[in-house]
Amino acid sequence: MSRKTGKPSWTKPTPKAPTTSQMPGRALRATVALLAAAAVGLFIGVQVASPSATDAAITSLRADEVKRDATQIVELTALARSTSQQVKPVVDGLRSGLPAADTGAAATRPVTAEQLAEWKQIMAQQVERHKDAPSGSTATNIARNGLRNAVNQLTVALDTAAAARALPADQQAPLLAVASRQRLLAVNAWSVTATQLDQINIDAGNGHQHVYLTDTSEGGAAVSDGSPEGR
Repeated sequence: MSRKTGKPSWTKPTPKAPTTSQMPGRALRATVALLAAAAVGLFIGVQVASPSATDAAITSLRADEVKRDATQIVELTALARSTSQQVKPVVDGLRSGLPAADTGAAATRPVTAEQLAEWKQIMAQQVERHKDAPSGSTATNIARNGLRNAVNQLTVALDTAAAARALPADQQAPLLAVASRQRLLAVNAWSVTATQLDQINIDAGNGHQHVYLTDTSEGGAAVSDGSPEGR
């Protein structure tokens, strides 16, 4: 009798590779999720890399502000130069026509009524010129307001001197001393502002711009540092 044997292995059916339709549902869902995540990541990356309309508007506004401030600095410097040239006769005249604010020394050349009238006209014009105050950057606004305050202070000093001049000679001294101190305060206020004006010109690329009322540091007033103009 022949021995029973099993079917040879070559007779067994070969298993077929699963098709896409036969892939487990979990693997299919994972693949779809990965593709979706990649698409979302690409979208977010594009949005982050591209500036929004708001960002573009802010950038444009900042550029306009820089341009406006650069123009204002040039205009304000020109105004300061013109003012300093016109008020220097007043500053120098009051210095020699009033008792010294620091030592109390008597005036070397007393102020006349004609001089006071002429100087009042000059200061009235300068006060009017400095009334306009367009808004700019903080640094420029500080310089503009400082110039206006110095002009107003010098005007007050002149008014005080005129009031003293209207008094009898033996009653003028106390008021003239006040006028002298007011003048010195105006010079000091201008010198601080001139330093600020110099700095904003440097920052704007215009180089040094020195616009001081005096060349001496009377009362601690700042003076030009000697740097070449425009450098």
